[in-house]
Amino acid sequence: MSDNPIFQEAKKFIVAQDKEKVAEITKKFIADGGDPMEIMNNAFIPGINEVGDLFGRGQLFLPELMLSADAMLIATELVNGALEGTANAQKSGGTIVLATVKGDVHDIGKCIVVSLMKANGFKVHDLGRDVDVEHIIETAVKVEADVIGTSALLTTTMKQQKVLEEALKSAGLKDKIKTVVGGAPVTPRWAARIGADGYAEDAQDGILKIKEMLA
Repeated sequence: MSDNPIFQEAKKFIVAQDKEKVAEITKKFIADGGDPMEIMNNAFIPGINEVGDLFGRGQLFLPELMLSADAMLIATELVNGALEGTANAQKSGGTIVLATVKGDVHDIGKCIVVSLMKANGFKVHDLGRDVDVEHIIETAVKVEADVIGTSALLTTTMKQQKVLEEALKSAGLKDKIKTVVGGAPVTPRWAARIGADGYAEDAQDGILKIKEMLA
């Protein structure tokens, strides 16, 4: 399916940082009856991964990376909107609270996770980016979350994941709510060190880990 010309074109628009074209092709694909997760998995995720690779090789610079990130956010918002009310979204796979930790303002990875979680039947509460620990815990308690997933993209902000673990323990919630951590500087060793229940290497891995936790 990934050789579908529509997917190739949509991927190209992500790499080219073309927000208008991304919105246009996504809306048309969904309106024509396409599965929102097909264009996400076959176009947008490969596209943003390519952007990350180009940035890593010095062929793209930060302003261009952020423009591609903005285009990706538009895509995920449209996909997530289309997933609301679908058969998969109505299945109860568990309740998840997702957030990018305090100090981090980049949440592409988390947005992809939100889309995949909804497609897999989870009830997702996306708190956005730059979220403090208190708000994460308050929301998790309020919605009776099964799992809290946090993303950190900087070595300075990943410490907030440790703060969250400590706060959950202090509140007597550690045995009631599972935690999964992810993000560029985050490792399985870090997850084990702070007492998180799981580490997610990427969005797909996050889905698998959470499904295992709730099985």
